[in-house]
Amino acid sequence: MNQDKILVVGAGGQIGAVLTEALREAHGPDNVIATDLRPLENQSGPSEILDALDGNALAELVKKYRATQIYHLAAILSATGEKNPMWAWDVNMRSLFNVLEVSREQQLSKVYFPSSIAVFGLQAAPAMTPQYTVLIPETVYGISKVAGENWANYYYRRYGLDVRSVRYPGIIGYQSMPGGGTTDYAVDIYHYAVQGKPYECFLRADTPLPMLYMPDAIRATLQLMEAPAANLSVRTSYNLAGMTFNPGEITASIQKEVPDFRVSYKPDFRQAIADSWPASIDDSAARKDWGWKPEFDLDAMTRDMLLHLREQYSV
Repeated sequence: MNQDKILVVGAGGQIGAVLTEALREAHGPDNVIATDLRPLENQSGPSEILDALDGNALAELVKKYRATQIYHLAAILSATGEKNPMWAWDVNMRSLFNVLEVSREQQLSKVYFPSSIAVFGLQAAPAMTPQYTVLIPETVYGISKVAGENWANYYYRRYGLDVRSVRYPGIIGYQSMPGGGTTDYAVDIYHYAVQGKPYECFLRADTPLPMLYMPDAIRATLQLMEAPAANLSVRTSYNLAGMTFNPGEITASIQKEVPDFRVSYKPDFRQAIADSWPASIDDSAARKDWGWKPEFDLDAMTRDMLLHLREQYSV
């Protein structure tokens, strides 16, 4: 059996940096090639500079390394995308088309394309949002992810390209700083708590959103990509859930460990984005098809986040 060679596009991002190392642990450091728009530091395996909008450069890297899989993580996220919608649409869609076309032309075995809860809008059920529901998103990021899901399904149905995807909720991790998403407060807030600083939240205290701790997000991604193709019933993107909480609840969880921590609230344009998303997600299809089950709840995540961030800040 030939060893897979995996090309990670967008390996410098919040998820990409952690996922790249997890893939290297699973497949060997030399078999995972990290790429990003900027030079990547402290890599345990090969890395390359890549503009994901340059399809020819992507094709050359696939040939150079004889890649068999692509994990496409490069994207402009929700809050950043709303500041320049046409640019966000162009980056998100052109980069995806490059990945899909190169993968089709060079007959790659698998492609990973992450989607998001941003695909849901006000017309979707606000609680336990089902796998299949109306998708009318409120952001250009969400619009691009809906389109991407349908293109993933199209390439699978039309060309037999094995594209797999999950709809990430808000991802919380200590390994990197946030990248411009609406759920970023749930990462920032821990950094402020560890540094002994008060935090000003850009969402209301009572705004519930689906969240997932980074170790669970990485484990879910690897589980999906390792699952037998015959087990997969969803070829757009799987709903994925971990926990639901609001800013007031995460503050209370942190205060169990940092009693003097204080939070104030000053909602901005991201409040409207958050209000358009569900509070909880029905991920029963993922649980049934490939055995998904989260391991972390809010308090367990808080303890782990604070532990690692205290090591980073030497406090």
